[in-house]
Amino acid sequence: MVGGGPKVRCSMVLEFPSRQEAEKVHASVELDNQGYVSTRLVDRTIVAEVEAESLNSLLHTLDDFLSCASVAGAIVEKKR
Repeated sequence: MVGGGPKVRCSMVLEFPSRQEAEKVHASVELDNQGYVSTRLVDRTIVAEVEAESLNSLLHTLDDFLSCASVAGAIVEKKR
């Protein structure tokens, strides 16, 4: 489509046991996903929003973001 077609959007909330854990995971994933995923902290959750040109692109971005968040979360959990 010339001029840009419809966008595909997804919002998600990742909930953590504490605000401190959410902050650590947020700091870890924020740098890697600049320009692809918009994130913000709300209490002990990370709210993430993704917008892409296609469903395939959205799924790829979500997979990458969730993989990074999962690894960061596992590291934070081990350091409890």
